[in-house]
Amino acid sequence: MGKLEEKTALVSGSGRGIGRAIALKLAAEGASVVVNDLDEAPGDAVAREIREAGGRAIAVNGDVTAGDFGDRFVGAALSEFGGVDIIVNNAGYTWDATVGKASDEQFQAMLDVHVLAPFRILRAASEPIRIAAKKEAAEGREVFRKVVNISSIAGLYGNFGQVAYSSAKAALVGMTRTLAKEWGRHKVNVNCVAFGYVETRLTQPIQTEQQTIDVGGREIKVGVQENLIQTMRQLIPLGRGATPEEGADAVFLFCSPESNYISGQIVVAGGGLIL
Repeated sequence: MGKLEEKTALVSGSGRGIGRAIALKLAAEGASVVVNDLDEAPGDAVAREIREAGGRAIAVNGDVTAGDFGDRFVGAALSEFGGVDIIVNNAGYTWDATVGKASDEQFQAMLDVHVLAPFRILRAASEPIRIAAKKEAAEGREVFRKVVNISSIAGLYGNFGQVAYSSAKAALVGMTRTLAKEWGRHKVNVNCVAFGYVETRLTQPIQTEQQTIDVGGREIKVGVQENLIQTMRQLIPLGRGATPEEGADAVFLFCSPESNYISGQIVVAGGGLIL
């Protein structure tokens, strides 16, 4: 028996990288998982991988910044699995520029994916959670639900060239602490994991040619200069970046029953890096 048996988890941005590792980790612990990716193929692949391993999963793919996405995402969990127990707001990307060069479009894009999208998902879940919690309280049962928002050390300490990203990730910290106060009466633990350097396709070393990803028709540059990666590894007390699986382990801490009396907290998963 896993620690999340009979729980339903929604994980945005879970077709690749950290999100994929989170979805697989929660499924391995018994949760039914609603997977999501901007692109259909990776989202479907993760859901299929969970099912082939004996778990339960569906994919609700598409852009988390779409106005109806939150309702679709939560609605699928309710119709397919009958509830909402865990929400991990993980979807996101970086679009970097210093303040003098950042456009309104860049700044708004970061707010949309890192702040507005999680807000809409949580808003869509608020009434189903309230109704379920009221019923459980009337029955004399204490059932805990979990929200884990994914921030970054950039959101806590800032980062050169990431004025938009850092601002958005900082806003997510405020959302976390507010929801912890609003939803405590419903027995919902709302916490935040702020990642440091995690080795994914978005942070891969830039070789001779910089890679890009397509986000809503925009070609966004990804990757990090090799010298910056080496500097980061030297600054990290543990001497290296995290694997996606180690990132998922940090998130799982806040999804497990052991976190039932922890709420409104921000934990840095950064290998000891303190800026």
